[in-house]
Amino acid sequence: MKSIMLVALVSMFLAGCSESSDSPMPMAQAEATAPRTSGGDARHPVVVELFQSQGCSSCPPANANVNAIVDRDDILALSFAVTYWDKLGWKDTFAKPEYTQRQRDYAKRASNFDVATPQVVINGRSGLIGHKKDELERAIVAGGALVAGPSIERMGDTLVVGTGRRDQAARVLLVSYDPRAVEVPISAGENNGRTLPHRDVVHSLIDLGEWKGSELMLKIPPLADPNYKIAVLLQQGPGGPIVSARKF
Repeated sequence: MKSIMLVALVSMFLAGCSESSDSPMPMAQAEATAPRTSGGDARHPVVVELFQSQGCSSCPPANANVNAIVDRDDILALSFAVTYWDKLGWKDTFAKPEYTQRQRDYAKRASNFDVATPQVVINGRSGLIGHKKDELERAIVAGGALVAGPSIERMGDTLVVGTGRRDQAARVLLVSYDPRAVEVPISAGENNGRTLPHRDVVHSLIDLGEWKGSELMLKIPPLADPNYKIAVLLQQGPGGPIVSARKF
């Protein structure tokens, strides 16, 4: 799978903030002529992961662009707050080390790739900065709906992953996120004095087990907050491609 991420990511350049330096982050280029449709739907959404920090002055434009698409049925948008900006004056109110590690896992799949903010990853396969609406939309279109993977259904507190190809074996990841708009006033760091809006902020990411091609039934643990929603990702290892997804 390394070659998939390498082709998609190695050509990207950074207009944002790097974890360790200001060196460029690769950015995938989608075709400018691509139609404005992802081909996705509520059962087969395109997965859009935003890695950002409240302490990064380059993040608000990308954050706003992702906030604008969270209600689309054809998209599963998730906002992961990373920790490496916390030491520079403002501690992100949503950041967790495991989200920083998730971004680093993506970086390990490709060479010449800097962990940086903001960064948007599409279907676990390609990345871009996300600060330009047209570029984000083209990347979503190019990523396309995850129609080749198994079905994902929910029956009460039980998750059912359907049958599929054994060569698509993947970890079943349960995401809980807050769909509400949350306004966070910032009183230090690069965004001092600003109030930053957030949507679909991820609050937990739980590995429920491995799907190997046969039907799989798994219990859904209770949510920490009844206002949260859940989504399911079938992902081929840390930093690997996502083969199926569903939001509930």
